[in-house]
Amino acid sequence: MRWSAAQKINKSTIHRKKITVVGAGNVGATAAFLAAQKEMANIMMIDVMEGVPQGKALDMFESSPIQGFDSYVEGTQDYADTANSDLVIITAGIARKPGMSRDDLLSINVKIVSEVTRNIVKYSPNCIILVVTNPLDAMVYTALKVSGFPKHRVIGMAGVLDSARMRAFIAEELEVSIENVGACVLGGHGDTMVPLPRYCTMAGIPITELIDAERVQAICDRTANGGAEIVGYLKTGSAFYAPGASVVQMAEAIIKDKKQILPCAAYLEGEYGINGYYLGVPCKLGGSGLESIIELDLTKQERGALHQSMLAVKDLVKTIDAFGYF
Repeated sequence: MRWSAAQKINKSTIHRKKITVVGAGNVGATAAFLAAQKEMANIMMIDVMEGVPQGKALDMFESSPIQGFDSYVEGTQDYADTANSDLVIITAGIARKPGMSRDDLLSINVKIVSEVTRNIVKYSPNCIILVVTNPLDAMVYTALKVSGFPKHRVIGMAGVLDSARMRAFIAEELEVSIENVGACVLGGHGDTMVPLPRYCTMAGIPITELIDAERVQAICDRTANGGAEIVGYLKTGSAFYAPGASVVQMAEAIIKDKKQILPCAAYLEGEYGINGYYLGVPCKLGGSGLESIIELDLTKQERGALHQSMLAVKDLVKTIDAFGYF
C-alpha cells in the first residue's frame, strides 16, 4: 500500500496549541520534554546556542514512539519560528553557582529577560508568559514592564516549586505518600519565602498536629534553602527537574483551562496589603492565565514575614527600575 502525498499529514496543518520554551538548558529542555509527554501542545525551543535546541528537540521527538506522545518538538535560533505561541516559558539566563545568591544574578539576567520579552511580544503579542529565570520575582516584574501585557498574562513560577519541595520533605518526615501531603508557601522565591505550616496537611490533618515544632521549623528552613542545597551538591549547576515540572504544571492548568489553584508569583495590587510587586500567593490558573488571587487569613506574625519578603523584592525592583530598561 502506498501513502499518497495528499494523504500525508503536514504538522503545520495540525491544530494544536503552541508553547515556546526560551532557553534549551537543563530547565528549558526538561520543561519542553515534560510538556510534550503530556501532549499539551506542539513545542518550540529557542536558544542562542546554535544547534543545541535543534539537537535536543530531535532527541525528544525520536523518543516519542517509546514514550507514546504525538506532540511535535522543534528547535530554533530564530524568534520568527516562535510566532503565534499561545504560551511562552522563559528559562533563559545564567544559573546560580556555589556561593551565588539569586540576587547576584540580577544585573545579568535582567538584560537577558528584557531582550527575550521584546522578541516574544513582537511575534506572539497575545501569548501568556510564564517566567522561571532567577531572581524570579524581579525577572517576572521585568517581563511585565517590558511586555506591557496585563498582569494576568505574566506569571512567575515560584510557589509551585517551593511548595513541592516542602511537600517532599513532609512526606519524607511522616513516611507517607506524597499524594497525601499538601503544602503552602508564600512570599518571594528565595531566602525570605514564607512557609505556612498551619496550612500544610497530611490527608487533611495539619502537620502541626503530627510533627513537633522543632522538626516543622527544620522542614521550613530546608524548604527555604532547597535550591541552594542542590547547588551545593551539583557544584556547577542548579536544580532543573523540579523547576521544569513546576512550570509545566502551571502551563497545563492554563492550556487546559483547569481553573487549578496553585501558588504562583503574581503582581499584587492591594492583595495582602501589598501593591506593585510580584510575590508568591495562591492563584487560580485557567485559560486566560491568572484568573484570581486567593487571600488567606494570616496571623500577625505571618503577615509580618510576608511584608519582610516583600521588602527584599522591593530592593531588587528598585535596582531594576534604576537600570532604565523600561
